Amino acid sequence: MLLLSGCASQPGISLPRQQAWVEGRRVEYVTTDISDGAMAAQAGVNHVPRLAGAIAKGAASLTERVYKFSDGAQISIFASGPPDSSYSPLWRLVLVHWKPGRPLRELRSEEAVLAAADAGDVELAVTDIVVNCPIVDGLGR
Repeated sequence: MLLLSGCASQPGISLPRQQAWVEGRRVEYVTTDISDGAMAAQAGVNHVPRLAGAIAKGAASLTERVYKFSDGAQISIFASGPPDSSYSPLWRLVLVHWKPGRPLRELRSEEAVLAAADAGDVELAVTDIVVNCPIVDGLGR
């Protein structure tokens, strides 16, 4: 029993929940760790540089993509969520920026982000920043 409780949260600990989209569904998640120091400090979470090692070079990565709007225009979009077999709480950050003069609209899925990029509405900047953001609610488990 002691071995199983090694990573269990302690009574009284709570993490702020944030909202994001997964395949058109609104979900809640928590952020615990970020590989980038400045971003971790801004978010008030742990700076864990080794998380960047989850991005495999030339092999299967432990991360999926999370799309964050650089101007805060909308909530983030995760590529998947539980119980999807490809889900991981480790996300490679992709910054999304609306191009000037392009029609703004709310995007609610990775497919919508990629379609907007193909249409020339947004620019995507794939970073080497990894965030640990487990989805904790909203997928109807």
